Amino acid sequence: MSETPQKFVVRTFGCQMNEHDSERIAGLLDADGMTETDDDSEADVIVLNTCCIRENADNRLYGTLGHLKTWKAGKDGRQIVVAGCLSQKDRHVVQDRAPWVDVVMGTHNVHRTAELVRESREHGPVLEILDEAVVDDHALFPSALPVRRETSWNAWVTIQIGCDNTCAYCIVPAVRGREISRPLDDIVREVTDLAVAGVTEVTLLGQNVNSYGRDLALGERRDGADTRVAPRFAELLSRVGSVPGIRRVRYTSPHPKDMRTDVLSAMAGTEAVCEHLHYPLQSGSDRVLALMHRGYTAERYLSRLAEARRLIPDLAVTTDIIVGFPGETDDDFARTLEVAAEADFDSTYTFIFSPREGTEAATMTDAFVDPSVVADRFERLRTVVERTAVRRHRERIGRTEEVVVEGPSKRDAGVTTARTRQNKLVHFRAGTQLRPGTYASVVVTDAAAHFLHGELLEVLAVPTHRVRIPVHSA
Repeated sequence: MSETPQKFVVRTFGCQMNEHDSERIAGLLDADGMTETDDDSEADVIVLNTCCIRENADNRLYGTLGHLKTWKAGKDGRQIVVAGCLSQKDRHVVQDRAPWVDVVMGTHNVHRTAELVRESREHGPVLEILDEAVVDDHALFPSALPVRRETSWNAWVTIQIGCDNTCAYCIVPAVRGREISRPLDDIVREVTDLAVAGVTEVTLLGQNVNSYGRDLALGERRDGADTRVAPRFAELLSRVGSVPGIRRVRYTSPHPKDMRTDVLSAMAGTEAVCEHLHYPLQSGSDRVLALMHRGYTAERYLSRLAEARRLIPDLAVTTDIIVGFPGETDDDFARTLEVAAEADFDSTYTFIFSPREGTEAATMTDAFVDPSVVADRFERLRTVVERTAVRRHRERIGRTEEVVVEGPSKRDAGVTTARTRQNKLVHFRAGTQLRPGTYASVVVTDAAAHFLHGELLEVLAVPTHRVRIPVHSA
């Protein structure tokens, strides 16, 4: 009689990079003979893939680990794995604060997940944190690993790992390492394989996507090639967007200091590339931007944004803004409000500054802004950007939009949720259940700050993907 396969749960904290890593972790455990479940009581292994961008991520992790101590004690053989950015940063801290954790692994050894789980099962707790990615490792990029993906009409594709920027508030370079670009042909090959399997939308992932390929060009130059040292992201967008079967291409995240006209032209000239640009501002004050080491001014930011809107009709722009960076004055904040209003964002992700140990900003304690002042500024900014978002959304009332169905609403199963090319969420009643990945046209009937309401006009294309797509390295 065959042994019952062990079951696992993967919980993800953080950004799309983490979500993509979690797909790979699930794929590796699946390939090792385990089966995924969404029920903790059934699970033998729980993996927490962590984030460390803000302090509340730390608190969430250790709170979760406290609850999992009881879960682990409820059945012999249960294992807890802590992976991702926080474990990369904290290393021994995780084991010190939660000694019942079985595996602590970092961002550079996702490919070792199944091995480390087995090693822990046989020999006890394991701590493995690699200081950098191994360039020659076939598993350097998450996309080289098996994947388990539940939404199979769309897919993330890793084009780059690491980050060479020195933003004063950001811990990512310390936990993700230096920038390494994936060979362009490898990316196109993966997207082609995905399209053959029925994927119609891909999102290109990197910490600083619009610097993609600069390191490849430098390497070719060192090898004697007469190569111009410049990013190749525009070329990548054009080639990925030309893959037959791919209807939508998105990317995240770009850096304003590296945004070039050729990228905007590629967006405008490649039909599959969606009319959405996430363009992080962080602050509207030149003084604060300099303290952050962002590498651009508010004027340069707005100038490039204006160029993007000239070149790309119907462009939606979203952004990130940090409130309360050390040293931010009332005048600095006023400038942020002015720039945010001028930029006319479709949506804004607003954050209160969170000091992260290991960053320059965390050492600027004498310049920390009073929390009550920060809270007031945060609410004032939120009021301004939400007012803008509602106005821009209301401007779309009466328009016909192409949407791709994501599934039923979590709040009302009778309502279908879908997304426009501009990455706007639309709720509508279809009368019949539409399979995720279905393309349809809807007319927008109403708008709120974070979503649109619509009415279904017609189905444009039905999905061809399998329920779940396993992707393996060649």
